[in-house]
Amino acid sequence: MSDFPNMRTQHWNYDYHDDDHRHAAESAEHVITHPNPSAVSLSIRASALVFSDPKSQNLLSLIEKIAASNATALIIGETGTGKELIARHIHALSNRKSGPFQAINCGAFSETLVESELFGYERGAFTGATQSKIGWFETANGGTLFLDEIGDLPQSTQVKLLRVLQEREVVRVGARKATPIDVRLIAATNVNLEEAVRAGRFREDLYYRIKVIPIDLPPLRERRGDILPLVEHFLTVYKNRLQTSTPQLAPETIRLMLEYPWPGNIRELENVIHRALLVATSSTLQPRDLNLPAIYSLQSKEVASAETPEITVSGSSQSATTSRLEHVLNDLFENTPPNLYELINAITVQKAYQFCNHNQVHTAKLLGISRNILRARLKELNLIA
Repeated sequence: MSDFPNMRTQHWNYDYHDDDHRHAAESAEHVITHPNPSAVSLSIRASALVFSDPKSQNLLSLIEKIAASNATALIIGETGTGKELIARHIHALSNRKSGPFQAINCGAFSETLVESELFGYERGAFTGATQSKIGWFETANGGTLFLDEIGDLPQSTQVKLLRVLQEREVVRVGARKATPIDVRLIAATNVNLEEAVRAGRFREDLYYRIKVIPIDLPPLRERRGDILPLVEHFLTVYKNRLQTSTPQLAPETIRLMLEYPWPGNIRELENVIHRALLVATSSTLQPRDLNLPAIYSLQSKEVASAETPEITVSGSSQSATTSRLEHVLNDLFENTPPNLYELINAITVQKAYQFCNHNQVHTAKLLGISRNILRARLKELNLIA
């Protein structure tokens, strides 16, 4: 057993004998769970993490090596891969484990609020500041502060964050006196910060300051040995929550879950298992119960048959698609409706959102944009609250 209170040892057994995937079903050494699963039940964050796949085991080894350090770490991984859980585990293995752990999503605050949230403010600092309030850095004093989606910080805040890391002190908004702090910072991003630096959206000096210890968290499709242990974990969680019996997994269902690319990673896997238990009509889960998007299921089969991780589009197919699109655009140009650009953009986003069954992660991936950009556009179109 681990010293980490939310980690437990389990073993996984499946009536499945495909030699190519047998290693994925043998065992899972550890399962890390969020201390408050209900807090992430409606979010896109992962609520559990395992270290069964060799890549995950290497990651666990790295975490154990760097946990005792106070050095700043940067966790790099896609949405839903478990970045916060990695940060929590680092904290739990560190000398700061008796101190607070605070997790903040930098994209959750507007540009006008993010500084007062991070650094605090004094009474009268701005309209509505009727009393002083400490920020998240002071709240995490003596412990660890996890800043998720750090690439979303405005540049004005990046400057102040750099100073906090250099001086080990914060200045509240409206204050003249600095407050010393003792906080280990762990940051995370799902975007390429090096590209953001080259584009001028992220400060280069801050980038190297937070990347003292880079931690690459592979997507679930690259650590398939974790899939079946996670499936078993979520089956147990939702079986207990729904008060049902534990279902069996048909061999075709297991094969599909191992071959599917899981663009939404662990969070998507959990949602799929939850839904499958709700709609299943027998004691054995069939592929249809998973309700995986047809476009991704088809791609998974192509990947498996070709034994290559990439899906390529032939030049002739792409040319045909471009030709059809140009034909439609020419018709629109000849009979131009008002606000043509806005109309095309809105319809594209709406239809993509419908095609992906209102899944934001899938829609963003389909359109080739970030989830934050998609979310903002969906709000503009009144498709989400």
